[in-house]
Amino acid sequence: MRYFAEVQKNESSGSLELRILAEQTSDNIWAVVEKESVVPAAEIPSLSEGLLVLADLGENQQILSIHEAKNWVLDLVQQYLTSSITPAFLQQEAERAEHWRQDLTLQSQELARKNLEMEARREQIQTLEQELEQKKKQLETLEADLKKRGSN
Repeated sequence: MRYFAEVQKNESSGSLELRILAEQTSDNIWAVVEKESVVPAAEIPSLSEGLLVLADLGENQQILSIHEAKNWVLDLVQQYLTSSITPAFLQQEAERAEHWRQDLTLQSQELARKNLEMEARREQIQTLEQELEQKKKQLETLEADLKKRGSN
């Protein structure tokens, strides 16, 4: 797994270690590490205290590869911070998306309510049609009885 880390000196032993700052969770998604985590890095002599690095770690927290993070950070700045994509802009977009979601939810609820009303009206119309049909049959029966009585 890939991590963004800072090289620091262990005060008690004097050896270098990596303080994990963030971890890559998928291709372009990173999560800040809440719980402080350190990985010994004494076996890599080219590191200096304060250096920011990208490190690939194995299952037992052994360092598989390590690269200076300067170019990676500059790419992030170029991609996201030079094109007006600021945290405030992203927050506004998230709020706007949430507002759209709420509007769509309200519209969906309104459509569902109207569908229920239409279904209820349809059932009322069917009931009225059935009653009308029954009354029509009753009327026809009465007319037939009247004709029979009139012809007698």
